[in-house]
Amino acid sequence: MDIARAKPHPPRPSASVMLRRGDEILVCHRVSSVPAFPDYWSFPGGGVSRIDRGPLFALCREMAEEIGLTPQLTHIDAGLRFEILSDKTAFVAAVDDGRITIPIEAFHVISERTTPPLAPLRFHNHFFTAKCEVDPILEKGKRVEFDAYRWATPAQLLEEWLNHEIKIPPPIIMLLRDIADKDLEEAILVLAKDPPSNNSRIEFAPGVECVPIPTNTLPPATHTNCYVLGVPGGPRVIIDPAAKCVEGLRIMEEKVNDIHESGSEILATIFTHRHLDHIGDLKAISEMYTAPIWATVETLEAIPACEKDSVLKEGDSFQLDDVTWSVIETPGHCPGQICLVSEAGIVSADNAVQVGTILVPSGEGDMTAYIEGLHRLRDLDANLLFPGHGPMVANPTMLLTHYISHREKRHEAVFNAWQNGLREIEELSHAAYADTPDAHPLLKIDQTMSHLDALRNEGRI
Repeated sequence: MDIARAKPHPPRPSASVMLRRGDEILVCHRVSSVPAFPDYWSFPGGGVSRIDRGPLFALCREMAEEIGLTPQLTHIDAGLRFEILSDKTAFVAAVDDGRITIPIEAFHVISERTTPPLAPLRFHNHFFTAKCEVDPILEKGKRVEFDAYRWATPAQLLEEWLNHEIKIPPPIIMLLRDIADKDLEEAILVLAKDPPSNNSRIEFAPGVECVPIPTNTLPPATHTNCYVLGVPGGPRVIIDPAAKCVEGLRIMEEKVNDIHESGSEILATIFTHRHLDHIGDLKAISEMYTAPIWATVETLEAIPACEKDSVLKEGDSFQLDDVTWSVIETPGHCPGQICLVSEAGIVSADNAVQVGTILVPSGEGDMTAYIEGLHRLRDLDANLLFPGHGPMVANPTMLLTHYISHREKRHEAVFNAWQNGLREIEELSHAAYADTPDAHPLLKIDQTMSHLDALRNEGRI
């Protein structure tokens, strides 16, 4: 079928601030109900809206809304804060009439980061810093994003993250690595002179680095997530190096060079499954590095054979330093598909994604096995999901519960359409997908066929 490929969305400007007091910095806890990074510790800030006059202006407005501070880093009047929370243009009015002033000299940019092409919503974020001697005031009720705050040293936060005790977004991890175990004020001066902007290591969790590779995949995804397991200097394993195009091979080569320069050895390449958007140009990649391929029988049959390749199956495991990764099979989306499980979370392949959906192809998929696989993944109660496409999943239980409910309801909708006497595939798909009339008609037919195959194999039709 002919499906138009998606293109990465341009990033929106945004700003956040690392407030510092002595040798400590402020981080705030995001509530569990927010869609992006729930239960993460992050800096105050947000996107530049249409009423803002640049990143610093937006940041000062966000500080007033989120943590109750003025640009002078004092507590904002409660009445004015309520006005701003009710209508952000109240902040503009307060600046224009002099009730709020923005001391530009108090804020310094120490980093700029652009969200990788993982999701439709992307940001080019300016990380500011400023000294602050007062505690934030968190607002309850309207537009709540934070429910707690704390002051801690960068080294302390990094150590807690490495021990899986707290969750921190990847850009802040990069920043913490730049300033941990250094004099904070001296480190700030160095960063302010030449703010780093390169996403050198996109770490979703300790020992789990993501390298988005542009691929010919289904929209809304534009990239396949290649993962590098392990830490610099230690043994590493590369998951799904999907590079084929010139840009993808360049990205892959840069990452391989970075791995080698860190003193690491690449122990193996693992392919989660055999779909073409997960397996790159193996000849070109073999010129960058050589390592045995570990995969299931079904996946190995789809790629050129090598004497050092090894078969992975349910229950296998391997060790990277003191971290154990275990293999589980989830073949619903594709025969031989595997996931990798550790304390950090689950490298979940094509089972669930935060943005978009997962197809179970009628030609090779197994809808019953797919739904069973979703239950297995949810039962693991993982810390995070690292999917084959799109952003990291911060709340796996919530997403997997949604997927299970959605698929099981669709399964019953197809069954009910059959029970009501419909037999033509177009009629069946139209009835089963009545709630999503804008879905691609051929994809609706294909997924309806997958449900019908599963119902037949289950003995229900």
